[in-house]
Amino acid sequence: MASCKTEAKKQTEETPTVSKPNIVVIYADDLGFGDVSSYGSTELLTPNLDRIANEGIRFTNGYATSPTCTPSRYSLLSGTYPFRSKRAQILPGNAPLLFELGKQTLPSMLKGAGYTTGVVGKWHLGLGDANLDWNGKVAPGPLEIGFDHAYIMASTNDRVPSVYVENHKVVGLTPDDPIQVSYKKNFEGEPTGKENPELLKMHPSHGHNMSIHNGISRIGYMKGGKSALFIDEDMSDDFLRESIKYINDNKDRPFFLFYALHQPHVPRVPHPRFAGKSGLGPRGDVILEADWAIGQFLDELDKLGLSENTIVVFSSDNGPVLDDGYHDDAVTKIGNHTPSGGLRGGKYSLFDAGTHVPFMIRWKGTIKPGVSDALVSQMDFTASFAALTGQENKTPDSKNVIDVFLGKSDIGRKGLILGQGGITAYREGDWVLIPPHKGAKINKSVNIETGKDTIYQLYNLKEDRPQRHNLAQSEPEKLETLKKALEEERQ
Repeated sequence: MASCKTEAKKQTEETPTVSKPNIVVIYADDLGFGDVSSYGSTELLTPNLDRIANEGIRFTNGYATSPTCTPSRYSLLSGTYPFRSKRAQILPGNAPLLFELGKQTLPSMLKGAGYTTGVVGKWHLGLGDANLDWNGKVAPGPLEIGFDHAYIMASTNDRVPSVYVENHKVVGLTPDDPIQVSYKKNFEGEPTGKENPELLKMHPSHGHNMSIHNGISRIGYMKGGKSALFIDEDMSDDFLRESIKYINDNKDRPFFLFYALHQPHVPRVPHPRFAGKSGLGPRGDVILEADWAIGQFLDELDKLGLSENTIVVFSSDNGPVLDDGYHDDAVTKIGNHTPSGGLRGGKYSLFDAGTHVPFMIRWKGTIKPGVSDALVSQMDFTASFAALTGQENKTPDSKNVIDVFLGKSDIGRKGLILGQGGITAYREGDWVLIPPHKGAKINKSVNIETGKDTIYQLYNLKEDRPQRHNLAQSEPEKLETLKKALEEERQ
């Protein structure tokens, strides 16, 4: 494959700056490979996600870089493997900004190409510094890594503070009721899920038993900021409203939007319009809610006449999980639905379901609809869109696969490291290598296999999709080849 500079020059010649397409990345949270009907779900139907898949390319080998949230989001925006940053782990709600300022990111690269850039929805990539005061200027944050506008959750919906942040300010905060946040000690007189279960409308199954807001206990302690607290049932509508506002405000110039859904992450609290609609409990309901919101967003693109000039990407930050901290019927009402789509593992796992996720790209009138088996990663958006828009990719691990994303080639990545920190697997071709790792084989809190073992594991996903047959001993040459390839990719 040609170098990024060569491809960027080629794309500059082919793509006039006046015709740069808008780019929207819609990102789900904990959505599994089998949670989408275009990927085989029959119990849970997602017609609006199917619109993207049927009008674009549905990738069968699309990956997040990590089986958990923060590292995957970091890689998507930074073009960097999460294992290269010691802090690229699941962050507490009061963590400082994860990114190193001054380095190229997906939004900063597109901003350099003349795009206006926005993020709406879940962030979970840290804000401010170690001494952040939530009542003042909340910075550094998205605006310091290349976004022009941000309307985000401060952390996650199961962590305090339970507020939105618009650009550098907490939304709706009043001076007479300041926010206090601690992840060490509760504030005097504040109820918790552990001590006051009678105040809860949703009970924790493990953890999530600290400060109570909207009848749900969270991770961490918080006091004050009553006027700024979000309402879980309205969150999807809030993010949809802000996303639609953003594209309307910027419809006359090239824009990039990172529309980061919160569904189906816990706590799963659908709007009453969707409660009970799936028959699978709140987890199924919020997936239907997310699908509806995506449909409304796609309709708005149509209404504005932007659909044929907008690339729409949809994917998920990691694989599925049922019981992730709350008793919400996700396990008892699952029925015949298989969120992993027949893959092994799930969220938190090195097995394939941890990172193998729905992945589709639509550019109406430009991308010919179809299915691709090419190996692709969310980490490659920066290099690929840099080539498309005539920019130079300066991120370390992002690869230019723009021809694959546009359906012009079926040759994707050669290999991809999956995981975070020192806990990784490696995918190349049809093969997955999982090196030996210390730790439990089962994450008992969520009842998911971790993929960890004391021996090498080698699987052929084409012949053994559920990863039941470890071929490390019977395929010694392939084992050695992938061990070497993993180390080369690390370097």
